[in-house]
Amino acid sequence: MININLLAEAAQDTGNPDPPPNPLVPYIYDITWSLVAFLVLLFVFWKYVIPMYRKVLDERRDAIEGGIERAQAAQDEAAQALAAYQQQLAGAREEANAIREDARTQGNQILADMKDQAQSESDRIVANGNAQLEAQRQQVVTELRGHVGQMSVDLAEKLVGAQLSDGVSQAGTVDRFLAELDDVSGTAAK
Repeated sequence: MININLLAEAAQDTGNPDPPPNPLVPYIYDITWSLVAFLVLLFVFWKYVIPMYRKVLDERRDAIEGGIERAQAAQDEAAQALAAYQQQLAGAREEANAIREDARTQGNQILADMKDQAQSESDRIVANGNAQLEAQRQQVVTELRGHVGQMSVDLAEKLVGAQLSDGVSQAGTVDRFLAELDDVSGTAAK
């Protein structure tokens, strides 16, 4: 109890009126000074803090909206670059196809030219070979005629027992014998 009495005496010494009848309701001067302090703080907040807060929020909003706009512009630019790249790629593919087709055509033309050259070279070689073969055949036939003629004269001399060395009669006999051989070989080939 002493504490309550001391508090009551201290309250009377400070000049405070009697304690309010309801402990939940403060004194009028406390409400007044609290209201004045609240109004000063409200004024300071309204005049300085809220504008700064709005400024920061506006800057953030502008930064976000500007970032979104820049991102949208960058995305549009990237889409345009992608479209241009795809168009260039399609053009390059078409050009590559044209080059490949041109190379294929040139390759076929070169191959055809080489075949023609090879065929003409082959024909020339065959013609030269045939000409040489014909010349050699004529030479062999001529040599054989001479040998066969000499052998036939030798054989005829042995059979007849007379000398047939006369040049004119020998040439006539050889030619007649060879003509008969050609007739026989011609009928045998048929």
